[in-house]
Amino acid sequence: METISENRCFGGVQGVYRHASRETGTDMRFAVYLPPGADGSRLPVLWYLSGLTCTEENFTVKAGAQRYAAEHGLVLVAPDTSPRGAGVAGEDDDYDFGTGAGFYVDATEAPWSRNYRMYSYLTGELRDLVAEHFPVDNERQGITGHSMGGHGALTIALKNPDAYRSVSAFAPICAPSQCPWGEKALGGYLGADRDAWAAHDATALVAAGARTAGTILIDQGEADSFLDRELKPELFADACRRSGQPLQLRMQNGYDHSYFFIASFIGEHVAFHAAALR
Repeated sequence: METISENRCFGGVQGVYRHASRETGTDMRFAVYLPPGADGSRLPVLWYLSGLTCTEENFTVKAGAQRYAAEHGLVLVAPDTSPRGAGVAGEDDDYDFGTGAGFYVDATEAPWSRNYRMYSYLTGELRDLVAEHFPVDNERQGITGHSMGGHGALTIALKNPDAYRSVSAFAPICAPSQCPWGEKALGGYLGADRDAWAAHDATALVAAGARTAGTILIDQGEADSFLDRELKPELFADACRRSGQPLQLRMQNGYDHSYFFIASFIGEHVAFHAAALR
């Protein structure tokens, strides 16, 4: 593992690191914030998954989460959204597929299946790497994310309820099998069989009986231009209501899809996870 940068931040250290990934076959970057007092004791960790076109830098620079992580004694981990420079033909052609758009799945379709393995990378390889090099408690982990990353947070938590004790999301793609972004990505990575898509669709997972360890928290801006076409939180809320999955869906008046929205509520999300991970 190589250190790219480390900066003092709210009494802790914000670092960016790089390593050679066996899952993606590429070098991968990720960011870790260590709060003050990280003196070797194992601390709870909150994973943040970013949305389309983003890298680890967007959340690290724009969200302002370090202040709240310092107050609550949480480690923050922000991975990248896809492999970079895998050399797959067409991976840089579209903003919503390929580079910057891994959708947190393990691709099964050629030519994507060799490198686009973000699900296994996050839930296995990077989780183990972070535990090896940083003072995190693997028994106290939460996960959150934005947009495509909100989709990733919800599906990963629903598929691994024993690994993540808390989950939240900002403007998640709640039903990717039923929206253009998701249909393009899941079809391209997983093929035409929609039954295979259901394992990476939060609404479908809940409808089929998947559960998280506690209440799911979602914040969604009512002025989000992607709300009706791409995000569809009402479908997820209905599935949760029907199946008994606890959900707190907060529709926020006047807020859009930007990091101004995330920065406005990230403190409440960090506190939500901190309470669950104590």
